Amino acid sequence: MFRLAYVPGVTPAKWVNVWTERMPDVPITLLAVPAAEAVGLLRDGAADAAFVRLPVDREGLSVIPLYVEITVVMVPKDHEATAADEVTVADLADDEVFHPLDDTIDWAVRPGLPAFTRPATTADAVELVAAGSGLLVVPQSLARLHHRRDLTYRPMPDAPQSQIGLAWPTDATTDLVEDFIGVVRGRTVNSSRGRAADTPAEKPAQRQPRKPAQNGSGRRAAPAARKKKGNRPR
Repeated sequence: MFRLAYVPGVTPAKWVNVWTERMPDVPITLLAVPAAEAVGLLRDGAADAAFVRLPVDREGLSVIPLYVEITVVMVPKDHEATAADEVTVADLADDEVFHPLDDTIDWAVRPGLPAFTRPATTADAVELVAAGSGLLVVPQSLARLHHRRDLTYRPMPDAPQSQIGLAWPTDATTDLVEDFIGVVRGRTVNSSRGRAADTPAEKPAQRQPRKPAQNGSGRRAAPAARKKKGNRPR
């Protein structure tokens, strides 16, 4: 069994499908965990690998950065920000912006004005945005995860972005972990770095020397006589 943890916003289905096709005899168990708990799960040995939000404390861990997400601001559908295709950090200067305790964006300076409370989770903050109490800045995948009909979002190109990575305990880099790394990196079954490629490839058949033709008596046919060059008539 292979135990894979993942944080909110990550959709591991495409990698799980490849694993299931490639490793049908090794079931994969999915563990949905809050972003703040993913690393602890790895260090406790409760998961073999995890999709995490970077940065994380890398002590004792191996980490492969994968992709960077667009940052967006979630607003009510009647908010003035919806008139624009994009929103800048400066555009939020007069708005109250929630900063939940499980915020996944590494802010140097947070946008907008501090809201009246710090919600415990992003989900709680979304409820407050829907109530018209403020705005919320999150990675785009979280905005999609917490989609509501009364809310929408706009990209913030100048805001810090959140990156997703694959992490696992360095001292527990098992064959199954290596196999999953291969799946995430898009290696084929026959990749030289995959365990499935341990079976040597078949050597091409050697070309057999051609046997000389034989006549009906079983003897080798005499080579055709070469024509002698003669003088051509004038």
